[in-house]
Amino acid sequence: MRLRDIIICSVAVCLAVALLVTAGMQLDYINSQRQKMKLISNEPLKNAPPSLAFATVAMGAFRGLVVDILWLRADRLKDQGQFFDAKQLAEWITTLQPRFVSVWEFQAWNMAYNISVCFPATQPQERWRWVKNGYELLRDKGIELNPKSILLYRELARIFQHKIGSVSDDAHKYYKLQLAMAMEPLIGPADNQTFHELAEAPTDWQQIIKDANVASLIAALKSSDKAFSDRDGFVSNYLSLRQNPGRFNPAAFKVIDNFRGTAALRKFDIFAKAYQLRKTWKLDPVLMQELNQLYGPIDWNDPNKHLPLDWRHPDSHAIYWAVKGLRVAGKEEYSVNEANTDRIVAHSLQNLFRNGKMFIYDVPAEVPLDSDSQTSQIQMKEVFLRSDLRMFEPYNKASLAIIEKYKDRKKGSYVSLQNGHRNMLRNALLSFYQAGHIRQAQKIYNQLRQLYPRDEFNVPLVVFVKNRIRKELYGIDINNAKEIIQMLLRESYFRYAVRDDDEAFGREKMAKDVYDQYQSAYLDENRINLPDFKLLRYFALIDFLNDRQYPSNLRLNLRGRIKIERPELARQLEQQEKKLLKKAESEK
Repeated sequence: MRLRDIIICSVAVCLAVALLVTAGMQLDYINSQRQKMKLISNEPLKNAPPSLAFATVAMGAFRGLVVDILWLRADRLKDQGQFFDAKQLAEWITTLQPRFVSVWEFQAWNMAYNISVCFPATQPQERWRWVKNGYELLRDKGIELNPKSILLYRELARIFQHKIGSVSDDAHKYYKLQLAMAMEPLIGPADNQTFHELAEAPTDWQQIIKDANVASLIAALKSSDKAFSDRDGFVSNYLSLRQNPGRFNPAAFKVIDNFRGTAALRKFDIFAKAYQLRKTWKLDPVLMQELNQLYGPIDWNDPNKHLPLDWRHPDSHAIYWAVKGLRVAGKEEYSVNEANTDRIVAHSLQNLFRNGKMFIYDVPAEVPLDSDSQTSQIQMKEVFLRSDLRMFEPYNKASLAIIEKYKDRKKGSYVSLQNGHRNMLRNALLSFYQAGHIRQAQKIYNQLRQLYPRDEFNVPLVVFVKNRIRKELYGIDINNAKEIIQMLLRESYFRYAVRDDDEAFGREKMAKDVYDQYQSAYLDENRINLPDFKLLRYFALIDFLNDRQYPSNLRLNLRGRIKIERPELARQLEQQEKKLLKKAESEK
């Protein structure tokens, strides 16, 4: 070999060695950046059998093959009804391949839908624990590791909308109550100004303690009870103190009394609620405020103004996660997951129209005392959902925008979205008509005729409504039953207020006929039984008296007639007003 060749080879070897050494020196930095950016997916399995742990380490790059085998096994166990075993395998898969989004979807669905119903309906707290595990898995882990996967946002929204929000589970009322009671201390009752303050609140501890007055409040709480010595648990303990002071040293609540009415307490209270929304519920108050302005119920006094959504309601959470998924992970090209996520927004707005008003009341219940079948009566809380006509315009605008989005895309989605919108317009105009809002019903009917011309719409509004009511009396479901009964009762109160007594009696009798027919058809299916008819009648009265679309003198006239001619209802109304005033006083 010539000297020239030897020199070239030597230089090349030296250069290669230098490059390898330099690359090796960068390895620690690269690995730290991969870990910081959550690009590492080879974390060790916990509680795995030795054979699986050895296989994952020994096979290295063949981890994907291990995942495929585990996935086939988990799917087989699911088909065999062995849900707990399938859950364990799914946990290992998510550890091996955290960006395998299908397994996160399966894991959440398995817990919320399969494992939860392994417990009897008489143990709703156990069912709720697994439903909660399902949505928390997606919200706190799956989406955090896969923020661009619209599939996970859609599944999370679906759990809120369908599993918690619908009546498909015998324990659905318990789920709704647990969600509402958890959200109540954070957002209820909150007006637009409160949501604005939540959105503007400091996002971390260092920002809030810059205010000297707030810092003195924090210092006083730390001195009053050792529970406030831990900064990580300070906010949750503070919120707990405001709701249940008996858990803490009396000196802690005395601090609250000393600061009551001050700007410092108000500022920290808003910060604590916003902090809890962000950290625990992963809800951004800024986006919540934006959704209130987009989709909140219309203020009857100002049609251009939106009131806040009720964030105790599961469908409000479904809208949040669906919208966030569309914004973060939506794409310009058509996808089935994106279309289904858009549908969740439309369906949840529709659900809020049909069942958007939430009332939580104490109801009597009997509990066993001993083996001699003795019982004791206690007060338990129960959720009642009512229709909210103020949600029609937000639903209608959103649905038209979604339909327009898919107009030039896949034909099937476009047609199905149109069909859903047409059916909703049918139901909505009937609801407004039966509630006495004839002008709004006619407006919706005109839109229905323009967008979806059909022979059935070539009749006057009153004829169409009569035909529809006659048809609705056959094969009705619980949502239609409640809407028909409530709106017929509200119309009866309207007729009673204007002294059209014959019509008032006829509407109330029709409502009772629908009620009796539905109850007789579904008497044995406890989860879809309607509330007591007297309670529905009372709620309809409250709705009418609080509906600002009717003139105040008309509503006052109805109060007067009821007080004289129907004293029983008058006493119920008086008791309810006292209860609301007492609650308002206690919250000051």
